[in-house]
Amino acid sequence: MSPLPLFRKYLWWILLAVAIALATGLIALRWWQGSEVVGEPVLRRDFVQTVVASGRVENPHRIDIGAQVTATVVRVPVQEGQTVRAGDLLVQLSADELQANERQADMALAQAQARLRQLQEVQAPLAEQTLRQAQVTADFARTALRRSEELFAKNFIGAAALDEARKAAELAQAQERSAQQQLASAAPQGSDFAIAQTAVAQAQAGAAAARARSQYAQIRAPVGGVLISRNVEAGDVVQPGKLLMTLSPLGRSQLVLAIDEKNLHLLALGQKALVSADAYAQTHFDATLVYINPGVNPQTGAVDVKLDVAQPPAFLRQDMTVSVDIEVAQRKAALLVPAGVLHEPEGAQPWVLRIEGAHAVKVPVQLGLRSGGFYELLEGVQEGDLLVPALATVAAGDRVSARAAAR
Repeated sequence: MSPLPLFRKYLWWILLAVAIALATGLIALRWWQGSEVVGEPVLRRDFVQTVVASGRVENPHRIDIGAQVTATVVRVPVQEGQTVRAGDLLVQLSADELQANERQADMALAQAQARLRQLQEVQAPLAEQTLRQAQVTADFARTALRRSEELFAKNFIGAAALDEARKAAELAQAQERSAQQQLASAAPQGSDFAIAQTAVAQAQAGAAAARARSQYAQIRAPVGGVLISRNVEAGDVVQPGKLLMTLSPLGRSQLVLAIDEKNLHLLALGQKALVSADAYAQTHFDATLVYINPGVNPQTGAVDVKLDVAQPPAFLRQDMTVSVDIEVAQRKAALLVPAGVLHEPEGAQPWVLRIEGAHAVKVPVQLGLRSGGFYELLEGVQEGDLLVPALATVAAGDRVSARAAAR
């Protein structure tokens, strides 16, 4: 048989042997090169650890507004959500009865003042004149008594006449003492004068109280703020203690957050935070941590904290939802890796697979700060090292062909 037919006879076997040889060589080459891995480089940069949480806007206090008297609502010139200034009228109540009480109190004051003037202008001068008359009468009676005693001694009059003279003198002296007491009582230091002055003071207090109660017909804003609720309409009959409106004062705003208790050890008063409202996600503003609740909610395992907003943006509203990043730590020029390269990051000894030459080598590491999907590595790696992602099908000691991930 000629060589050509023989070659044709074994051509497919030759081709199959060549293909097997090529495949074996390719497999061997692939084994030699190792698994293709996109390694994550260890970076050095400034790093800030934050605790992220959602919360809501809350003013430090709210003011509940109600009526102090029972009355009918005449008008309500404000609406829910309206911004009001201190002193603005919120509710107008009917004031007929209050005004009538005020007029009655004014009349009682005028009457008390008239009684005091009467005491000063009429009773005191009259008491003084009565005292002078009583003094003259008493002097005359004493003189008459002495004359009667002299005449009795000379037997010119009898005992009955002398007794009449004594009685007349005693009566005149009693009238003199009574006139003195009346004058003393009407004087500025006397009891009648004090009673009249007290009556005037009481009437003044009553008039002031009536005027103050008349002001209750106009319910005004005690401070500037935003009305966040309104529960009253014209025609309603209101009573003391009934909640009519709730006012959120303008000024300092606070953010209330519930932080997972596992982050409690990271928090400290005075820490700064960056905030964005969900309704205005592109706008950020600053806040400061000012309160950490000493207790943990047993149902949610969360700790309530509060942050002050020194300069709240104009769009910030009561109970608005916000997202907050609290800066709890920072490090200059830290070695950082993404969380995806770490094995057992919550365990006692986390580790990574570092690419050394053409092999993956297991390296224990010590973790530092963590935030935003990145970890700080304190020991075990250097800047520029390539690390194998934890999800890659690569074990310690495997050959690898690595390239750095694009950044």
